[in-house]
Amino acid sequence: MALLPVFAEDILKVGAAGLGHLEAAPAVGSVLMAVLLTYFPLRRHAGRKLLWAVGGFGLATICFALSRNFWLSLVLLFLTGVFDSVSVIVRSTLLHTFTPEHMKGRVSAVNNIFIGSSNEIGAFESGAMAKWLGTAASVVFGGSMTILVVMVTAWRANKLRELDMTPTKPAEPAPAA
Repeated sequence: MALLPVFAEDILKVGAAGLGHLEAAPAVGSVLMAVLLTYFPLRRHAGRKLLWAVGGFGLATICFALSRNFWLSLVLLFLTGVFDSVSVIVRSTLLHTFTPEHMKGRVSAVNNIFIGSSNEIGAFESGAMAKWLGTAASVVFGGSMTILVVMVTAWRANKLRELDMTPTKPAEPAPAA
């Protein structure tokens, strides 16, 4: 997102109006996916779906960096919002479902610090990498690192990969004697 003005001006050559559309595309994708997930919640194979969503985010990011077509770029940014929404919803559900009640405040606080600072740290990293590698190459690098992290996580985190959030049926009460 930090490099979108460069993409709008120098790469896609769509100016300020195009920049506005590019900036809005991830939000539109995110909101539409969130609405869809309210009707069709992710339950079965939630861990795998989380990993696929983050991998899809990385792939859409790489494709965006390589695109020179405004409409394709718009669709790819829309998809980053879709994938990010899936990731955020699954992670939030996991945080609230599996964190012990007495630790929810602390865990939520730490989670919020990481989420709040990640955008600024990411913007700094993007700018530094763009200066070093070039704009498009830095975005390709970021998307590639996202996919690498997903692959390592899928390989090493068996519990996450096998996570299922399907509600379990409550146990039948014992018959009265």
